[in-house]
Amino acid sequence: MTRVSLFSSPLLLGFDHVERMIERAAKSGTEGYPPYNIEQTRDDGLRITLAVAGFTAGDLNITVEDNQLVIRGRQTDDKERVYLHRGIAARQFQRSFVLAEGIEVTGASLGNGLLHIDLRRPKPQPQVRTISIKTTGTERDDALNVSTPDNRS
Repeated sequence: MTRVSLFSSPLLLGFDHVERMIERAAKSGTEGYPPYNIEQTRDDGLRITLAVAGFTAGDLNITVEDNQLVIRGRQTDDKERVYLHRGIAARQFQRSFVLAEGIEVTGASLGNGLLHIDLRRPKPQPQVRTISIKTTGTERDDALNVSTPDNRS
């Protein structure tokens, strides 16, 4: 069975990377922990907020890998504590977000159990570029420029 791609049209050249990004987003969208919000903060600003209660800045790692924002958390058990009941698990997580071309991570902050990651989405500038056309020899031009032994220049 052949898989037909949304981007298989011959009019959509070079969009195969977009299809891969959509597939990555679909796979990462099934994660449930930690919960998060995404909000628009300005015309060109976004903020992702993750609920990471109990995590310190040292327990968290944020990277951008091939247009994918990856947040990892890993808590270490405190061996000196004795729990009578443990309802808050110290578990590790990985949450990823696929970023569009040009989106930049401008900063991150942690406070009150919330990790805030600020992003900037620059406004696209319209670009118009003129492409010069080079001419190559046509059959007629080649016939006129052919030198023969009788036609010496």
